[in-house]
Amino acid sequence: MRRAIRLARRVVAYEWGMWRSLTRWTLRRPYPVAPGAATFANVGGVQPILLAFIALSTIEIPILDVILRHTVDSPTIRHAAIGIGVWGVLWMVGLLASLRIHPHVVDDAGLRVRNGVSIDITIPWAAVADVAVRRRSLPSSRAVRYDEDDPEVLNLGVGSQTAIDVTLRAPLTVPLPSGPSTEVREIRMYADDPAALVDRARRHLPTTQPKR
Repeated sequence: MRRAIRLARRVVAYEWGMWRSLTRWTLRRPYPVAPGAATFANVGGVQPILLAFIALSTIEIPILDVILRHTVDSPTIRHAAIGIGVWGVLWMVGLLASLRIHPHVVDDAGLRVRNGVSIDITIPWAAVADVAVRRRSLPSSRAVRYDEDDPEVLNLGVGSQTAIDVTLRAPLTVPLPSGPSTEVREIRMYADDPAALVDRARRHLPTTQPKR
């Protein structure tokens, strides 16, 4: 029962955050960041797919309406089906908005890794040993997964890929949608421009920072 309640709370929080993101994106009101901070998009890996689904679903709505007009006598069923279709399109637009309005952030406090409204992790620079560009393909589209070969590696992928390896100085637990992670010593993440993010991040690391 408690597990079901926690899951329900997560779903409600996710939905609320997504619709709030859609509102802010529509009004062009991004969330503020600290002075001097740099933001880096992380939506490129899934944006083409989302846009394709949004376009196809939008086209399907009037087609479905025409079909139902000629096959279903009940206006209630037809209106409900159209309403669900419209809700689905808005949901996908909201998902895209949540990804666009929550970029990664590099500032004096650390590296803030985000994925829509579900992931928000700030890694302080004192905990970072190295940041490097390395593109990897993941075996599934799950946004959060531990590496199959090394459980101390956390993959935070977008579109079944990561592009940056963040090596930690010591094992660290981070907040995840399901609760605190196990201790990890490396976090792999995705960014549309990984080279720019790594270059900016390394400015906050010691000058003795090894380059890879």
